[in-house]
Amino acid sequence: MNKVLLKDLRKQNKYTQFFQEWKEQEFQDHPEEDRKMEQLEQLSQNIGMQEGLTIACFDYRKLNLAFFTGNVEELTGYPADMFRSQGMETSFAMIHPEDREELFRFQKIVFDSFHQLTLAEKHTFEFSYTTRWVHRKTNEISWMLGKVRPYLIDSAGNFAMDLHIIVQLHTPPKSVGYDWNYSYQKVDESRVFVSKNSPNSRVVSLTKKEKEIVKLILDGKESKEVAAHLNISVNTVGTHRKNILKKLNARNLGEMVKILSSYPF
Repeated sequence: MNKVLLKDLRKQNKYTQFFQEWKEQEFQDHPEEDRKMEQLEQLSQNIGMQEGLTIACFDYRKLNLAFFTGNVEELTGYPADMFRSQGMETSFAMIHPEDREELFRFQKIVFDSFHQLTLAEKHTFEFSYTTRWVHRKTNEISWMLGKVRPYLIDSAGNFAMDLHIIVQLHTPPKSVGYDWNYSYQKVDESRVFVSKNSPNSRVVSLTKKEKEIVKLILDGKESKEVAAHLNISVNTVGTHRKNILKKLNARNLGEMVKILSSYPF
């Protein structure tokens, strides 16, 4: 193994320090873990050989890469042995330096958001990201899109392992750097969607009347219909809408509807 690779291997714990909170979860045994790992192996055999497609599975109990497949060595310039021995460190070492800060911020958002959910909601949780991989030898930049969901949630509701399906993007996305979103399904079967561009706080304080107007807006009603339904003037509806826009930090009705669709009220 050459000196460059040895130097890369010494990065152990440089990046995993950002995931200590994940590791400190009080994990419980998962009775179907062996079966699910067999399913993962079967999945990799079925789709893992497609060009530009990578399957990866992080184990947060050990902070390592429990499983990976695809042409990672060709895409990244890092040998497969490095992913096996220092999987998590290698995975983050190849991320573009400008993307890492947002990546680590997002993993904290994922952790906090996930653990606020009910067990049923946790099983519907999923997230996506776009990021740049930098080839270790050529410095060539590749844009990658990852779709992720929990793969093992133990009986205590802890996020033990995830599953990444990653595809190479041959056309760069509109986003400048690391981009992300997550979503989950509530008990009433509505879907909550939060993106990087959502407001920083998901808690929005609306008055009772504003909440009534929000519901009618999401039902597709125009200002005249809202006014008639609530027995108030159109001007009063307009004032409430301006206040809601201000609270949501939205510039127009389209942005307001998009944000309101992402938030439970």
